[in-house]
Amino acid sequence: MPARIKKGDTVAVISGRDKGKTGTVLQVLPEEMKVVVQGINMVTKHQRPTQRAPEGKRFQKEAPLHASKVMPVDPATGKPTRKVKREGEKK
Repeated sequence: MPARIKKGDTVAVISGRDKGKTGTVLQVLPEEMKVVVQGINMVTKHQRPTQRAPEGKRFQKEAPLHASKVMPVDPATGKPTRKVKREGEKK
């Protein structure tokens, strides 16, 4: 997994149905090489009725996205880039 993507980073989607959208990384799954991005790759989940909630419901949730489909966004320019300089990092 590329160490360039971390939780809290802003990333842009470069392929797939959400191509061109940007969002914040909520979770990184390094063993699966996937990331969860806020508002991207939304899927509908169905919940069965239970005693606590007698009515079943449907809700939208972010699904993991492969790390190769996202690219970090440079905060200075606002464009996707391969290299992002973070505060406190050396060149």
